[in-house]
Amino acid sequence: MVLDDYPSLKDFLESEDSWWMNHWLWGQEFLKYVGRNKSTHTFTRFRNETERFLLWLFLFKQKPMDRLNKSDILEYADFCWQPPKSWICTANHEKFVFANGYYDQNPKWLPFKLQLPKKSNPDQTIDKKKYKPSQQTLSAMFTAIIAFYRYLMNEEYLYGNPAQIAKSDCRYFIRDAQVKEIRRLTESQWQYVFNIASELADQDPIYERSLFIICALKALFLRISELSERKDWIPVMSHFWQDSDQNWWLKIYGKGRKIRDITVPNSFIPYLKRYRAYRGLTPLPSPGENHPIVEKIRGQGGMTSRQLTRIVQEMFDVAYEQMRSHEGDDKARQLKEASSHWLRHTGASMEVERGRALKDLSEDLGHASMATTDTIYVQTENRVRAESGKNRKV
Repeated sequence: MVLDDYPSLKDFLESEDSWWMNHWLWGQEFLKYVGRNKSTHTFTRFRNETERFLLWLFLFKQKPMDRLNKSDILEYADFCWQPPKSWICTANHEKFVFANGYYDQNPKWLPFKLQLPKKSNPDQTIDKKKYKPSQQTLSAMFTAIIAFYRYLMNEEYLYGNPAQIAKSDCRYFIRDAQVKEIRRLTESQWQYVFNIASELADQDPIYERSLFIICALKALFLRISELSERKDWIPVMSHFWQDSDQNWWLKIYGKGRKIRDITVPNSFIPYLKRYRAYRGLTPLPSPGENHPIVEKIRGQGGMTSRQLTRIVQEMFDVAYEQMRSHEGDDKARQLKEASSHWLRHTGASMEVERGRALKDLSEDLGHASMATTDTIYVQTENRVRAESGKNRKV
């Protein structure tokens, strides 16, 4: 970012003490480091948290980072737990708008966002007092601010990290001993999604892409980002490869900038062949083949995460309407809430129920530890507990 291209931001930073500009440059330097060494998702999250923290310092606390202590960071946690309504929006907006050759502040953008339910009524009155960050959001805030301080310490700009000390004393963190509910589709709901995609593809070849995407996300346990084109990685057909024992694998660039190979089940191969036939390709990929795994609807290259998400959402919407018509809203309701990530959870949960070795599943999922897979997906003990508790008397 060249500051001269953002005159309103430059005026804002130069309007008060010199440490404002100094802190903004620290933030910019930190985010350049994150952008070079972390994933796009991590960069976006750290950028949002860093901007929000600096705005709080400038406009509320009015105190530079080297003078903050633990109580100041806990005060910031209070602020994030219940921010002023004037800082809360209900939709995503760009921070700046381009006009007359310069970028100007977008008045619609605000630091916090109240997440509305999917399919909510656009005419309803929104009570911004209902904003409350989740435990994950609060944890992400501390992670980013701790990392910001750590970077500044490593560069010898600062000599302490009060955010690291404050995290353990934050009163909003709750020790979680709840039964974990996996956000997944039931067997019946998945069957509706799959059948809808299959029927649409049979009727109109344009839906071959949709059928392939939902099968890949579910059967290969992919995150939507792992199927999308990114700045530093394009998933191409040669990433499907076959070993000397005729097993198929898919090379994936996942979280933490790690490449892993995941197993491709035999049941997925017909859908890979079907999709390739639709695109005029040979039945199976060959080494060196650089066609994107999912090509753009218009233009060249692979699809973005946003484009892939829209395709999946269309399948969910059609499946919801059909299941609601046939079986009622109670059984179909989850399809209305589902996101593309539910397909990864659905596929992995079904593998656990099938009895697949947890170690093998963990490696396909790309989890750093088998304990993560065990925590997220293994619900056997809870199912037994629920069954044993059903018949007790009032």
